[in-house]
Amino acid sequence: MTLVTPLRAQDIKTRPLTLVALGDSLTAGYGLPADAAFPVQLEAALKAKGQAVTVANAGVSGDTTTGGLDRVEWSVPDGTDGVILELGANDMLRGTDPAVTEKALDAIIAKLKARGIPVLLAGMRAAPNLGPDYGKRFDAIYPKLAERYGLILYPFFLDGVAGDRSLTLADGLHPTRAGVTRVVAGILPSVEAFLTRLRQGP
Repeated sequence: MTLVTPLRAQDIKTRPLTLVALGDSLTAGYGLPADAAFPVQLEAALKAKGQAVTVANAGVSGDTTTGGLDRVEWSVPDGTDGVILELGANDMLRGTDPAVTEKALDAIIAKLKARGIPVLLAGMRAAPNLGPDYGKRFDAIYPKLAERYGLILYPFFLDGVAGDRSLTLADGLHPTRAGVTRVVAGILPSVEAFLTRLRQGP
């Protein structure tokens, strides 16, 4: 028994890692060719920097945080080394009570933690038209959960893309291929820090 932990620790330092991007249409690649989706572009960017990693696409267009909670067990298979959790945009667009969103995200993280699967949390921000009270409550969800669970947090998944019509589709919400490239460039340092943490082991 004394040999198991050191061997497993050494294994994770050297073998290729498997990430799952668990999210909504922003992860799935809504309106884009398969090769333009966030997980594909992220994997390519990581490999270009010498990272041995695969990034599986577990994005479902239209998914809410409660939808993600319902499917987390089968969307994240055994053997997954880490999860990039990107959910909440659809809750916000529907005006869902932030308490409901927080509860669902908390439960997803807790389920993954119980399985020994670390999480990188990708945050979302409320649209201004929802009002300052809603915005304050919604925007606080992600930092609060990151602190509660000691997670690496990328504060705003659409940073540099939201509001830029040159980087979004005609709906003004979903990123183009170039928009996804911008998302990847923004989140890449956080993902690299996440991989470093994974390779350090528990």
